[in-house]
Amino acid sequence: MLHTGGTLMMRGGDLTPLRPDVYTSDLLTELPVLDRIADIETRILFNLDSSDMQPHHWVELAAAVHGALDERLPGGGLAFDGVVVLHGTDTMAYTAGALAFLLPGLDRPVVFTGAQRPLAEVRTDARSNLVDACHLATMDIPEVGIAFNARLFRGCRAKKVDAWGLAAFDSPTCPPLVTLGVTVERGAHILPARSRAAFDPRIEAKVLAVRVFPGLDPSLLLGALRVGVRGLLLEGFGSGNLPRLENSLIPVIEAALARDVPVVIVSQCMRGAVDLSRYEGGSAAQGAGAISAGTMTAQAALAKLMIALGRAGEGRRLDAAKRAFAETWAGEV
Repeated sequence: MLHTGGTLMMRGGDLTPLRPDVYTSDLLTELPVLDRIADIETRILFNLDSSDMQPHHWVELAAAVHGALDERLPGGGLAFDGVVVLHGTDTMAYTAGALAFLLPGLDRPVVFTGAQRPLAEVRTDARSNLVDACHLATMDIPEVGIAFNARLFRGCRAKKVDAWGLAAFDSPTCPPLVTLGVTVERGAHILPARSRAAFDPRIEAKVLAVRVFPGLDPSLLLGALRVGVRGLLLEGFGSGNLPRLENSLIPVIEAALARDVPVVIVSQCMRGAVDLSRYEGGSAAQGAGAISAGTMTAQAALAKLMIALGRAGEGRRLDAAKRAFAETWAGEV
């Protein structure tokens, strides 16, 4: 169990802001039932509100997971059947998506979980989420997932959809990998185990994500290109449509490609997919060289773009992004 912070272990409440608390590994005192699920070893990586998580934290966490999955017992057997990551909910989907891409050779489960209310409170979802996550981490589910409210979502297809309800996460374009009820219902789409692969930490964080809106001034994006943005993610309307008349974004795409800066388009909608051929604005964007992210969430597309650019050589960013978004790395489309 790798601890990174988040509401689950915070203190505070109605009169004071929630803040990271001093973490202890004595979870069994609060939840002795965990001892009936597995022999759990806890390690502290960070103790952060997840709004303070940065891409370099993703890489450090991925390296820790990769290293744990490579550990062996004195007799030669695997040290761990799975990994649970305690993480704040606000940016959990970003981190889970990044780890799905940073851990390509996954043969065991990596299960993220957190809570909407701290573990120390009487009425909390932390207990059930922790029990579920530990249970799921012992199963044959070789994916990065998010365990929340009795469901396990594919990490690179999930997003936070509710800041107040206990069903904080959903995966609108991909059914849950597992639903935990009276029985355990496994989805037929769980990925098979993959051969272990070398860890590649390269990532390029100089990426800009912009939600397109009526009145967006293209000069703002052109200014971002001038100051060194390496990749651009646009959240388009509907099926990826962009303005092409007044405040047209097509010249932005053309200027970006001239600088070897890829432009990836995702949809603002919860459901559906980007289809740049459907409307004139999307078709113009495609003609200018924009890349469709298909059914990908904005969170996963951003992480994939950063990782693809990190592995690209100078002058090859556009080609690297085109290849990356033409492939499926971890069931993200």
